[in-house]
Amino acid sequence: MLHNEPEQRESLENNQAKQPNSMPKNFLVPFLLLCLKDWSLHGYKLIQMLMDIGFSSVDQGNVYRTLRKLEKENLISSTWDTSEGGPAKRIYSLTEYGEKYLATCATSFEHYQNMLRTFFTLYTNAFFPFATSPEKDEKDSSSSPGGTAE
Repeated sequence: MLHNEPEQRESLENNQAKQPNSMPKNFLVPFLLLCLKDWSLHGYKLIQMLMDIGFSSVDQGNVYRTLRKLEKENLISSTWDTSEGGPAKRIYSLTEYGEKYLATCATSFEHYQNMLRTFFTLYTNAFFPFATSPEKDEKDSSSSPGGTAE
């Protein structure tokens, strides 16, 4: 398999070039639900919030399709706002079922966060064995004979 290494590297580089710093699609739903946790918002404002959160590019059509899907799944609800001048705007709100789903997402993300922490610890130890982290320095100084543990 070693003879394929340059081809594999090229394939990996091509895949990375196709996917610039973008959030995985499976993050869209939890972030939309989180944005609706305390506010009722229209789609354009949700898109602005996603970009503020860190989504580098947002496919507006995909966001609106996802919102319709979430409404069909009873995770959100919508009403039409005609109070302002101009065309009516669809305002989205989180449902009780959506709040429960959001809590499930948070639990899953916590698990993923722990896995990522483990991955980066192993990665750092493998490639940078002499690097120290603030956590490790703190533990070392409090457990060493000259350290000061309070």
